[in-house]
Amino acid sequence: MSRTLKQFLTALLGGFVALSLVLLVHAQDQSGFISIDCGLPENSSYVESTTGINYISDAAFIDIIGESKLMLPEYRKFYREPYISLRSFPQGIRNCYKINVTSGTKYLIRALFYYGNYDGQSKLPEFELHLGLNLWGSVTFEKASTPPSTPFREKELIHVPLRSYIHVCLVNTGSGVPFISAIELRPLPNASYPTQTPKESLALDWRYDTGIPKDIHDRFWEPFEREDLTQIGTSSALNSGSNTLYQVPSGVMCTAAMPKLASVPLNFSWPHADNNESYYMYMHFAEVQKLQANQSRQMYVTKNGEPFIEPFTPKYLYTTTVDSGAMSGGINNFSIFTAKNSVLSPILNAIEMYMVKQFLQSETNQEDVDAITNIKSTYKIRKNWQGDPCAPQVYSWEGLNCSYHENDSPRIISFYGTCNQGLVLEWINWGDFSFHNRPRNDPKIELIKQQLNRVNSRLFVSTAKFKCHKLGEQQIHRLSSSRTHYKNEERFAIIKSLN
Repeated sequence: MSRTLKQFLTALLGGFVALSLVLLVHAQDQSGFISIDCGLPENSSYVESTTGINYISDAAFIDIIGESKLMLPEYRKFYREPYISLRSFPQGIRNCYKINVTSGTKYLIRALFYYGNYDGQSKLPEFELHLGLNLWGSVTFEKASTPPSTPFREKELIHVPLRSYIHVCLVNTGSGVPFISAIELRPLPNASYPTQTPKESLALDWRYDTGIPKDIHDRFWEPFEREDLTQIGTSSALNSGSNTLYQVPSGVMCTAAMPKLASVPLNFSWPHADNNESYYMYMHFAEVQKLQANQSRQMYVTKNGEPFIEPFTPKYLYTTTVDSGAMSGGINNFSIFTAKNSVLSPILNAIEMYMVKQFLQSETNQEDVDAITNIKSTYKIRKNWQGDPCAPQVYSWEGLNCSYHENDSPRIISFYGTCNQGLVLEWINWGDFSFHNRPRNDPKIELIKQQLNRVNSRLFVSTAKFKCHKLGEQQIHRLSSSRTHYKNEERFAIIKSLN
């Protein structure tokens, strides 16, 4: 979405206090949490004092180090420690973090960008944020006034990785130097925030940190107020009830908004959604007043004047979540009405809105990725090889030749890389290869074969460095296979030296 969360919820509800968004974890279980402070010195870590969350340096997650920076001093005392340091990337078009995750686990992934005039230029950049090879969103900033206010952006995504790692990439679009302050991953129950297909992820804009509710998933909840709404609440703890999938904290659900005038519905609109996008809405309800025997609160919801949610009664101190399913964008007006024979006004405790992100582009074949990554590590190749090797095609790794076929993962056909001593190794995959036209005991061939050990039934990969040849020497070894990925194709491995 192009709007900030505050703008979105202001348009949605005009804001009310119960709409806090999940926030801080204080002395709670951090199982599965990954908290990365970008720009922190290598091998450094600390426990953030406000939340109790453990943060580590980002140095182990990137190949191109970029530049470690700090907010200017006049900003630092106003912000939490993870947002004071940052890493900027003045070199390269795409710079990526590789973060190991548990495949098939649903994560809340958050990327945070706090400017703090770190470069002393007072000039806000614009750049793109990618998850793997797919566009997550554009990172743009609204101008702030004077310190302590600083332009910032928080991007949040609910996503299920299909591999054992993700790439979070910053892409320079020519409008300033990309930078990032922190990356945070929080596991969620897999059944929460359902979508229609596994390739759908849910994106929202940043949410302001209020520092009030404790949330086991470290979601940010932001409070709002509106003149035509009043707030009711309870000091009692709430039961998650049917909302165990979402685990909305009691600190969020213990308050609710309702109309000041009993005769009017609780109205909210969503006027700026993109007509071409799909959205999901999650409404969280709980009765927070102990009703008398002659009192009742039954409600129903309409969307653009049509029935949307059938009449229901929120349970006392018991959370119920209603999700909208996929909705189209455009102007959407919602109203929560008091049902017939109900004497109390409608309420709403909390609400979340997400835009569907379709991550449809296929990643490079995993076996090819494993092989080329092994070669990169073994030969210490210093090219700007980051993110997915072949996709998107415009950012494919330098020296790689990939094939692209509709509905199939890209494949690495060949690569051309150098070792520190100037060795060039060009290698092509697929098939059970054998060397021809050389003596079986040729030591050079045997040495090459040792370096191109199998990592699986289809690929060769080098496992150790071998001495580079003298400048100008070249050996060409033809590799053939009776069974290749594509018919009637031959593959070659070339070892030669460079200046």
